[in-house]
Amino acid sequence: MHRIHWFDEQIRSGRFPNSGGLAQQFEISRRQAQRDIEYMLNTLGAPLVYVAKYRGYCYEDQTFRLPHLYMTDEEQGVLKYLAHRYRHYDYEHADTVKRVAHLLERFTMDEHLPKEPYPVFAASPKHLQWFELLTHAIADARKVYIYYKDHEGEHQMIFCPVKLTAQFNADYVAGYETDPMQQTPIRLESIVQLTLLDERFECNQDTWISGLEDALPVRKPFVAEIRFREMQRSERWQGYRIREQKGQVCLIEFYDADVFMQHLYAAEWEELLSPEWLRRKLLKRAEEITERVSRGQDGGEHDG
Repeated sequence: MHRIHWFDEQIRSGRFPNSGGLAQQFEISRRQAQRDIEYMLNTLGAPLVYVAKYRGYCYEDQTFRLPHLYMTDEEQGVLKYLAHRYRHYDYEHADTVKRVAHLLERFTMDEHLPKEPYPVFAASPKHLQWFELLTHAIADARKVYIYYKDHEGEHQMIFCPVKLTAQFNADYVAGYETDPMQQTPIRLESIVQLTLLDERFECNQDTWISGLEDALPVRKPFVAEIRFREMQRSERWQGYRIREQKGQVCLIEFYDADVFMQHLYAAEWEELLSPEWLRRKLLKRAEEITERVSRGQDGGEHDG
């Protein structure tokens, strides 16, 4: 969209832009630049005419205006959150996934990304709301009132958020209550109430952020025993570490069951041997889906 608006402004300024100039301005390939021009012509209906004398384009109809192209704040928030999660992904194809994060941050597309199985992240509206509020608080060094629940009980405090991070497929905000050296990571999913305050704080991140990893929770991974049709020829499956492989049976480590099941829905495998609790959870989810599909089919037959 940004490239298209730039091209439109160049035409209205009488500069006769072309694919070469567009490619140079935005550091993209000539092929991508030409596709942008074709998109304007074929999809947006722009009355583009190439003028050989000036080696560029102009509008045949000067009254033409681009349609109102925009991205809502909600859409930007979702992309910003996904960029954050992809930046902290550190498993298979991590370099490519971090490249996706960079592209999301720029709100652009790249047709040259390899077709690999990317991780799936759930983004609830409340989770996104906390993420957005904390992003503003960190940027402006503003304190927040935070009320959250964890395995130790309920907590409420005036909190100085300093950094958003992710570990074990969970988002955390790291900060402190009164002492910058007393680091506290709070899981975003545990937050019940969050209010941005007008009061500001000062903190030199360099003096304490190096110890952040020590403050984050340490968890042992779950292990799924899965039988495949063929032996796996990689140390990872769908981005998850294969701890051990015996023939077609693999022991695969994971931390978040709901996210791991998302990959089980989409990937090919023969049998989930263990753990039993994951088999029951997957079976229950499959039964719920089957029931919903059956209800829809019954309703359709009744309508007929």
